[in-house]
Amino acid sequence: MEYKDYYKILGVSRDVPQDELKKAYRKLARKYHPDVSKEANAEAKFKEVGEAYEALKDPEKRAQYDQFGSSYQHGQSFNPPPGWGGQGGAGMGGGNFSSFFESMFSGGGMGGNDQFFAQGEDVNAKITVSLEDAFNGAKKSIRRPGGANQTGTINVKIPAGITSGKKIRLAGQGKAGAGVEAGDLFLEINIANHAYYQVEDKDVIINLPISPWEAALGAKITVPTLAGKISLTIPTSAKSGQKMRLKGRGLPGKQAGDQIVVLQIMTPPADTPEAKQLYQQMAEELNFNPRETLENV
Repeated sequence: MEYKDYYKILGVSRDVPQDELKKAYRKLARKYHPDVSKEANAEAKFKEVGEAYEALKDPEKRAQYDQFGSSYQHGQSFNPPPGWGGQGGAGMGGGNFSSFFESMFSGGGMGGNDQFFAQGEDVNAKITVSLEDAFNGAKKSIRRPGGANQTGTINVKIPAGITSGKKIRLAGQGKAGAGVEAGDLFLEINIANHAYYQVEDKDVIINLPISPWEAALGAKITVPTLAGKISLTIPTSAKSGQKMRLKGRGLPGKQAGDQIVVLQIMTPPADTPEAKQLYQQMAEELNFNPRETLENV
C-alpha cells in the first residue's frame, strides 16, 4: 500500500509541537471544508487532512507512526509488520480512512462519528445601546448569548455612527464545532429610545419648542445636539411643524447624517388676569384668522 506522509499533508515539520499541529490542522480543515471551500478537490483534501490529524494528534499514535513510518517515503509501498493491526487504535471503528491508516491503527476511521468534522455554527443575538454610545462609539462588556462557544462575558467595540439593524461580527465567538474552529457571533444593534431624539437611519430628529413671539419675530436660540449645544436662527413667521436641517449633525460616518429640528410653537397659558388681558388685546388688535383657507370648503 502507498505510504502517507501525514506531516507533509499538514504542512508541518516532524518535530512540530502538538499545539502548532492543531493550529495547522484547523487552518486546513477550515480551508477545505466542503460547506465553505470553493476548491475543486475540497472534499478529498478535507478527508486527507482529517486522517493526518487523527494519526498525529494522539502522542501514542504519533509515536507509533514515527517509529514504523519514518523510513518510508511518500509513494512507496508500506507493509506493516505482523500483529500491527492491534496496536494503539482500539475502538476507532473503520471505513472512513485510507487502507494505510486502517492497517496502521487497527481499522482506523472515525467510527461514523461525523461530529469530528462538524462545522462550527454562527450565533445571532441582539444588543441594545444608547443613542449616545451609537454616536460616540463605546466599549461594552456583555454576557455571551446562549449557544456561543463560551460562557461569561465578552468585550464588544461599538463603532461610532452605527445604526439599528447593523451587525457586529465577532470571529470565532459562535458555537464550536468538533475538530474545526467555532463559528462567528453576530450582534445586531438596536438603538434604545431616547427622551428627546428620534433616529431615522443616520438622521437625528428633535422637536424644538418655541414661543409665539420667537416664531413671529424670529430669534436666535440654543439647540442641543449629540455633539453639544449650538446657536440656531429661527426665521420670522416660522410655523409649527416647520423643519430646519443641521447638516452633518446626525450620526457620524463616511456620509454623516443630519439633525432635523422640528419647530413646535407652544402657547403660554392664560392663567393670570394679566395674561388673559394680553390675549384679549391680541384678539382685538391683530387681524388674524387661522381658518381663513377653510371658510370656502
